[in-house]
Amino acid sequence: MQAARPDAPPAPIRPAATVLICRDSAAGPEVLMIQRHALSDVHGGSYVFPGGKVDPADAGLDAQARLDQEPDRLHALLHDEDIDAATAAAIHVAAAREVFEECGLLFAQGLDAEALRQAAALAAAGVAFNDMLGRLGLRLDTRALRPWSRWITPLQALSSPGKRFDTRFFIAAAPAGQHARHDAHEAVHSDWLQPRTALESYWRGDIVLAAPQIMSLAHLGRFNSVDAMLAEADSRPPCLVRPHTFEIEGMRATAYPGDERHPERIRVMPGPLRLVLRVRRLEPPDGFDGFWR
Repeated sequence: MQAARPDAPPAPIRPAATVLICRDSAAGPEVLMIQRHALSDVHGGSYVFPGGKVDPADAGLDAQARLDQEPDRLHALLHDEDIDAATAAAIHVAAAREVFEECGLLFAQGLDAEALRQAAALAAAGVAFNDMLGRLGLRLDTRALRPWSRWITPLQALSSPGKRFDTRFFIAAAPAGQHARHDAHEAVHSDWLQPRTALESYWRGDIVLAAPQIMSLAHLGRFNSVDAMLAEADSRPPCLVRPHTFEIEGMRATAYPGDERHPERIRVMPGPLRLVLRVRRLEPPDGFDGFWR
């Protein structure tokens, strides 16, 4: 992990969206994670949740015909007065589009197996997401996407130097009757993982995770069902996380709201208040158990 040069001009912040797609299992809730291609310019080789940048075309979708909720309602759900309703709608479209492009899951109303097959065939033929929805007469199911958190990359990020994002994290139950398949292009592997199992694999060095994924897994690991996750999402605004990077005892670290080194002193999510970079691994100061205190 490298940081951007201290004297480098601030990188522009780009809007993005990602989705924590969860399902219940006999052993507990699982979340879908995909492994980015090693040559990806953002989190290359890391395990992430499906998502990516908001594209200009996301704002061009016919909201009246292709969304199940009015843009004003989507705006209210994001609890962000600095954007307008059209931007809020575009963020929701980006979340659904990225999930479909990266793992083949489509959040759309009244979707049957044949419509899903046609959607996949049109995408494989190079038909754009908006056009595919129009040809099949589909309306996105934005109600399935609950705002969960919002992560804004700090100036001196500990990973992907020079890249900054304002990323809205949504949470959703896996759509019934659909099967996730990574695209074998941007994503080279995918798996359903229990949050604690994913963090244990990270701790052993089997997988690579960036800080937002680490902290999100620590958050999800506190729930015993997908319904409980969705109920929490419905009960509060999305938590705003602006990590603060600093150095301590010769190591780089990231503090989160509530930590004594963070300018925002009110905790906004469970899990550790600080991650320290030790030998290329971000970890709580008190070790693995610190994820769960």
